[in-house]
Amino acid sequence: MSDLLVLEGLAATYNHAIRALSDVSLTVRRGEIVALLGANGAGKSTTLKAVSNLLHAERGQLTRGRIVFDGRDATSLPSAKLVRLGLVPVLEGRHCFRALNVEENLVAGGIGGGLSRREIAAGLERVYTLFPRLKERRRSASGLTSGGEQQMSAIGRALMARPRLLVLDEPSMGLAPLVVETIFSTLKGLNREEGLSILVAEQNSTVALRYADRAAVLDAGSTVLAGDAADLRGRAEIKALYLGSPGESAAHLAALRRPSPADHAAA
Repeated sequence: MSDLLVLEGLAATYNHAIRALSDVSLTVRRGEIVALLGANGAGKSTTLKAVSNLLHAERGQLTRGRIVFDGRDATSLPSAKLVRLGLVPVLEGRHCFRALNVEENLVAGGIGGGLSRREIAAGLERVYTLFPRLKERRRSASGLTSGGEQQMSAIGRALMARPRLLVLDEPSMGLAPLVVETIFSTLKGLNREEGLSILVAEQNSTVALRYADRAAVLDAGSTVLAGDAADLRGRAEIKALYLGSPGESAAHLAALRRPSPADHAAA
């Protein structure tokens, strides 16, 4: 499997003063799901905004490092161009055009992806098959739908642009567990059946590691661990990082940098 997205040594600031990233590196191969894990404030959202070339919208700057999408320097391309090349973000917070109905929101995704009317019509049927609830609510104003429906709308709008790499920021935030499972199982199906590559930032490490192929863990703006999701699921340090006290978490970050018994065996 070749690399679709490569991040090397990213560093970023806000307002040229507040350091947000210090040293973030990861890769997403074609046809895989990669989870970006970390506590609140670890740098996950900043990393995804850098990937989508959206940092400038929040007075952010990439000060060091390299971002390559499908062999191209992503930092030199406007976000709209990246979308048309297949790198499509779903930002944190279930962003929808609240005054537009669900179907109008979906159509906007197709227009942003440069689709024809026929392609948009086919895309709508595809999204409604994936998320039947959206078909039921297609004439409802997006601002009046539930949180889960808004998240499905945001993901559906991104899918309308026919992504090759879907970049998701905290898709489970504020949603009921059943809705989270529905969304992640749908995404896994798209990955398995259509080869859709996915980079997803999540605080919910349990669900992310269950659906991902590989994962990277951020702390204080740096990558502190990366590996196969199946291996990371069994490491007690991951649970301590998310569930322990600040003191425990700091102690376990040192453990994260040490190889596990499985790493020794592999060596």
